[in-house]
Amino acid sequence: MSLKFAVIKERKSPPDRRVVLTPKACKTLLDSHPEASVVVEPSEIRAFSDAEYKSLGLEVENDIITADVMIGVKEVPIEALIPNKSYFFFSHTIKKQPYNRKLLQAVLAKNITLYDHETLVNDKYHRLIGFGYYAGLVGAYNALRTIGKKFNCFALPKASELKDRYELEAALKGIELPPLKIVLTGSGRVGQGAKEILDFMQIKEQTVQAFLEESHSEPVYVQLDVLDYAIRRDGTEATKTDFFKNAQAYKSSFSSFTEVADVFIAGHFYGKGAPYFFSRAEAKAAAFKLAVVADISCDIDGPVACTIRPSSIADPIYGYDPHGECETDYKNPGAVAVMAVDNLPCELPRDASEGFGDTFVKSIIPAFFNGDKDGILSRAKMTENGKLTAAFSYLQSYVEGLE
Repeated sequence: MSLKFAVIKERKSPPDRRVVLTPKACKTLLDSHPEASVVVEPSEIRAFSDAEYKSLGLEVENDIITADVMIGVKEVPIEALIPNKSYFFFSHTIKKQPYNRKLLQAVLAKNITLYDHETLVNDKYHRLIGFGYYAGLVGAYNALRTIGKKFNCFALPKASELKDRYELEAALKGIELPPLKIVLTGSGRVGQGAKEILDFMQIKEQTVQAFLEESHSEPVYVQLDVLDYAIRRDGTEATKTDFFKNAQAYKSSFSSFTEVADVFIAGHFYGKGAPYFFSRAEAKAAAFKLAVVADISCDIDGPVACTIRPSSIADPIYGYDPHGECETDYKNPGAVAVMAVDNLPCELPRDASEGFGDTFVKSIIPAFFNGDKDGILSRAKMTENGKLTAAFSYLQSYVEGLE
């Protein structure tokens, strides 16, 4: 079966320089599937230039109407959606986000088959693809940059001013951290990316007990799993399986870390009903010590009380006054310096795109040519023939504007 894939131009504002299929990924796709073809829509903002695609013999054309499958990163503006096509992009509709209701309505009205990158999962419903690793990597870098600015001890350029990870690591080689205690949450892709930066800096990793009980003359960090900071309300034995099934039966024990840690890098996934790490009331406590919070997860007014709004790549740090429960200058004594950029992978667009593209070609594209034998496309398909698929029928009332 011949299929034509289109690498579409990103049109959302603010502009996103990432791309799903890099020039190298396109070439790998074509080499692996001779029955496929690829067209690249020109873009002046993409991290990979049109010339880089052309240099590998790829077709770069304004007219992509003949393509069967349109592949992008962010939401496609309604007016740019081409009827009767298949699309891949982050639609931000699966949680019934009100601001994208009209987008999903348009997808259905235009008879588009929609696959959201977030819905690409294996048979155990674990996500197959995402930018989380680079969110963690850039988030940890930004945490270190925030430390330098908060404590006035060194200066780092913004990650967005650096070409790639190599330049980012080169910038880190020139700094020396004070003897701070850093707590990192999350053991998934985000946590992995953040941990790699801390390890690159040769910050010593501690056990939970050593982190909580010992003093250090050098910077140290601890990486926490959920049972390190959550306990059952009834005092009975806690297990990870039970936590994920009955999160509401747990309460936070994170205060033991906020009393000794200077820096919190939040790279966890927060599930509905799970306990907050700390509340606004708890942040007022005299023993509360956190001075820097890098909230990669960025759940607003949620589990990390000082994250009262997202920040931006242009202006990544703001201050939180625990006693006034309001924003303030992050350099003020007693203020928590908060880094809560919600699109961190955009700061290293080439690296993030290369990682995403390699996985997309390896794990997703084959499903188009092997009869979807592993069910990847059938599980991910949100819309077809102008209707929601069965797995996403829960969105019907959202589409109709009833909620």
